[in-house]
Amino acid sequence: MSQPLFADLPKAVLHDHLDGGLRVGTMIELAAAADYELPTTDPESLADLMYQGDSGSLVEYLRAFDHTTGVMQTADAIERVAYEAAIDHHNDGVVYAEIRMAPSLLTARGLSRVEVIAAILEGLRRASAESGIITGLIATAMRSDTDSLEVAVAASRFVGDGVVGFDIAGPEVGNPVEAHLPAIRYAREAGLGITLHAGEAGGLDSIAAAVGKGATQRIGHGVRIIDDCKVAGGEIVDLGLLAMRIRDQQIPLECAVTSNVHTAIADDVASHPFGMLYRAGFNVTINTVNKLMCRVTMSSEFASLVDAAGISVAGL
Repeated sequence: MSQPLFADLPKAVLHDHLDGGLRVGTMIELAAAADYELPTTDPESLADLMYQGDSGSLVEYLRAFDHTTGVMQTADAIERVAYEAAIDHHNDGVVYAEIRMAPSLLTARGLSRVEVIAAILEGLRRASAESGIITGLIATAMRSDTDSLEVAVAASRFVGDGVVGFDIAGPEVGNPVEAHLPAIRYAREAGLGITLHAGEAGGLDSIAAAVGKGATQRIGHGVRIIDDCKVAGGEIVDLGLLAMRIRDQQIPLECAVTSNVHTAIADDVASHPFGMLYRAGFNVTINTVNKLMCRVTMSSEFASLVDAAGISVAGL
């Protein structure tokens, strides 16, 4: 089956980072306008540099974001990137997109977190008005920073006005979710949905903390839950207590198969546990995460999983 078939399917993306999906041409233009020095201004070379297929770890993978956030430090630049992100999804047949961004990463040149969020929402609204795609913003705080409460407070000003959720992202190891519980509580009480990155670089303890202490409604990635499953003959045959809780409560796993391969969580798409989790009844979702770094679209992710995990079009 060809990717055009998947492009025609109406799709929803729940996990997509704004700073991981810039158009290469836009990066070059924004860098020139902001006097930001990119490693190269040749489009093909820059695309190759931003591609993280051989990064081998989450920490190395995240280094590429220095350049994308580097060119997104003005309201106009942020609005443009948000607009293009939504339009690119629309052109791929996405009808509903939740885009996430850590506003603190875009304040180096004087913007406040509130101003960053407002610029993103303006770009998303413009794309929605033009194309009909439904969008929402998930405000993200970084695990390795100490300003998560400030992010939650800024995001809460836009409840009902485009911000739909709150997230904790970034390196899991050494940065426990427990440090951010006041922010998570604040966001939840303000009316935001909670989705926490867990079970990507971190293991079962990270997932347990996100679900237990963080009371997350969705899990960003969560693929390490396979470590609490007994596998035989390529299928899940028994579940540990945490895996049983995730499955039985149908807590959505925001899976990102290609990204997981690039960060060495799986050797390739065929060996990724997505198919096993799907067949065992887990609530798995398909996501791009970072279109630029992974060279993916929702359609290409759909195609990969049909080929490697044996999921039918009806299953999609």
